[in-house]
Amino acid sequence: MSTIKRFEEIKAWQNARILTRVVYSLSSDKGFSKDFSLKDQIRRSAISIMSNIAEGYESHTQPMFIKYLGLAKASAGELRSHAYVAYDLEYISVEELQKIIEISERISRQIYRFIQYLKTQSNRERL
Repeated sequence: MSTIKRFEEIKAWQNARILTRVVYSLSSDKGFSKDFSLKDQIRRSAISIMSNIAEGYESHTQPMFIKYLGLAKASAGELRSHAYVAYDLEYISVEELQKIIEISERISRQIYRFIQYLKTQSNRERL
């Protein structure tokens, strides 16, 4: 695996950025935009995925990075749960739900594989 110099190079972070744009776009439409609680929660969970990856990377220690990646993965699950609520309330279509699920599951798999990789590496500080 090539050396990552910035968190912006992490594929899971890049996909989380795409997912965040999708979530913001979908939650700006129709009745969804008026459901302030759900809109806020789903947006926060999307942002949390990106933020935890970035924060973990910037922590400069392997154990902290792994911990924050775990939090990012948990936020991806939370986002999927919120997406089902949005679908059940007919704020988003089945196709939109499937898009959110597809991207968030891809991110979860990427994070999982990254955590597994990091666990095989020496426990050293990154600069």
